[in-house]
This record gives sequence, C-alpha cells and structure tokens, in this order.
Amino acid sequence: MAQDFFPPRPEIRPKIYAYKDTNPQYKGLLKVGFTAIDVEKRVATQYPTLRPGDLPYKIVLEESAVRSDGSSFTDHDIHRQLKKRGIKNPKGEWFKCSAQDVRSAIIAVREGIQNEENRCLDFKMRPEQQAAVDKSIHYFNSFGQ
Repeated sequence: MAQDFFPPRPEIRPKIYAYKDTNPQYKGLLKVGFTAIDVEKRVATQYPTLRPGDLPYKIVLEESAVRSDGSSFTDHDIHRQLKKRGIKNPKGEWFKCSAQDVRSAIIAVREGIQNEENRCLDFKMRPEQQAAVDKSIHYFNSFGQ
C-alpha cells in the first residue's frame, strides 16, 4: 500500500559543470553550466558539428547540484556567487576563473555560507569530531530547559 502512495523518486541527478574551450580566444575562461543529464552529453550538444581530431573542449569540473536537504540549485546561483566575488564575466555563462573558484562557489551555495576563505575541498567531520559537537550541543541545550 505504501508503494502506491509515494511516487518513485526520479532518476534525475542535477549537476553543475565547467569546461574550457580549446580555441585560443577563450583562453582563461570557463563555461559554467547546469544539467540534469550526463555532463558529457550536455556539453557535446553545445558543439553540434562533428569534426575529426581532439574535442574542442575539456570538462574540468562536474559536481552535484543538490544540497544536503535534497533541494537543488542551478548554475544561476553559481554565477551570482562568482560575480559577488568579483570574478570577471565577459559574456553569458563564461567566467575568467579556475575550476577551484567554481568549486568554492558550489560549496558556498550548497552549504549556504559565505565561504570567504574560498575553500574548494568539502568533507565531513570524523566520527569523534561529530560526537564532540553533538555532546556540546546537548550540554548547552540542557541549560535552556
């Protein structure tokens, strides 16, 4: 009965991606985008003409666009974050930045923080660290009761 009540979760896995174009006129620029399909497939649709040789682009970043509460965000959120940091945006979705700049913007949006340190690594606390934090929260909350 419960299976009939709740619809199945869609298999959509939203992603933020960044790629660089190998054409010299795009040197130092990254295209920052969003997709709910495979990143390789999405970027390939932006280069519709098949041509021999190496691909005219290189994907440099692919990250989940889902927060820990299950909500998602888009490339527009990342664009705003990059602009807020003063990163140049010559046109559209192109930014004069590194993959680490984009990754730190993703962390800021995903976690809802300023991320002023511009950190680009994201990891969970070790179990003993989480236990210490939980214990402290419990201790301080006990005074309010």
